[in-house]
Amino acid sequence: MNPETTTYEIPYGRSTIAFNLAPGMRGELVASKRVPPLRYVESAVEEALSHPIDSPRVRELASRGDQVCIVFTDITRASPDHLLVPGLLRELEFAGVRDEDITLLCGIGMHRPSTHEEKVVKLGLDVVERYHVIDNEPQNEEALVDLGMTRGGVPVSAHKAAVNADLLLATGLVEPHQYAGYSGGRKTVAVGAAGEPLVAHTHGPAFVDHPDTRLGRIEGNPFHQAITEAADRAGLDFILNVVLDDESRVVCVKAGEPVETHRQLVEFARSIYEVPIRHQYDVAIAGVGYPKDANLYQASRAASYLFFAPTPVVKPGGYIIVPAPCEEGAGEGVGEQRFFDAMRDAPDVQAILCDAREHGYPPGEQRAFVMAKVLENVNVVIVGSVCPEAVAACKMKSAETVEEGLALAARDLGQDLEVIIVPHALLTLPVVSAEEPR
Repeated sequence: MNPETTTYEIPYGRSTIAFNLAPGMRGELVASKRVPPLRYVESAVEEALSHPIDSPRVRELASRGDQVCIVFTDITRASPDHLLVPGLLRELEFAGVRDEDITLLCGIGMHRPSTHEEKVVKLGLDVVERYHVIDNEPQNEEALVDLGMTRGGVPVSAHKAAVNADLLLATGLVEPHQYAGYSGGRKTVAVGAAGEPLVAHTHGPAFVDHPDTRLGRIEGNPFHQAITEAADRAGLDFILNVVLDDESRVVCVKAGEPVETHRQLVEFARSIYEVPIRHQYDVAIAGVGYPKDANLYQASRAASYLFFAPTPVVKPGGYIIVPAPCEEGAGEGVGEQRFFDAMRDAPDVQAILCDAREHGYPPGEQRAFVMAKVLENVNVVIVGSVCPEAVAACKMKSAETVEEGLALAARDLGQDLEVIIVPHALLTLPVVSAEEPR
């Protein structure tokens, strides 16, 4: 942290945006811990696959004639699947598994289907042309298998390509997550390959309102418990996951049995992502960057992450400023459109909260519920969006520049503001630790 710095640069789309703090404003920069990125990621992947955690190698798990499914992350996740999936495919080839017996399933959850171009970005052209690559179909009952209910009453269904496989593998990215505490592990299958009922239940108000459904929290987290059981019911055998730094470089890769492998990755992730701060602030400026700031649904996570930190990073009535181009508007998927409709059609955020708690909501609208909880307490300003009308419809403010957003905050709160700058808000978890929040 450097309280003397007055000029800053944070991600915006595929580039950056620079800004200055006005006189009287005091800024502190917060970033995750810097660790050396892996120089040879492909070699690190091979090493992880050669020495998996609490599991035989994939080549020992697989046999000729097996039906194999690899669930990989969709374009909204920065997981380097183009480096991970080929490593798994080499293991399967060594075991004698035929190309035609392998299905690569894009775990889109309730997001829109992936395009051919996005599949190529995620996997590489050679893989897309050689193997059967499909998307999850969360609303197509014929594509899903009913797996009953979890002990906590969550309905579980998953894509038949995953459930019917003799061997089910998954890639993933371990980073702070709004509901799961940390993403990756079982979530790529449990949510990415799930049917709509599971997504609806685990993203419903009872789960989102639960005090243990928190960013960075694994222990006692009902969402984490539900997806752990769901992935087990689907038959997840083996994961290959990474941790990235704030420049999307791989800093850790592990493979093996899903529970213990994920636990070790979370331990490492916590050591770099969780950063102590002294107190709450008047204003937070939260960077997102591509691909998360391509639409408002995803970009708004920066605001909710800072609000749902163990202690909200911003004081009640404060401002969270998020630069995001949002070239896809609110978002193009079913869930994204439900979010937008719920935000737009409600007269105010209190109506969103009351309606959700009384009647529930379909998947996608959970982001409206979450953002309503944020907006009930703080102001959110989206900077540099190409869709200010969509921002306004979603009960948020628009500004062309960060300086204009800071001026809005100063108009409400005064010029003497403490500002926290979090360039990578989805990969940095500020934790109030040195004193009680003010």
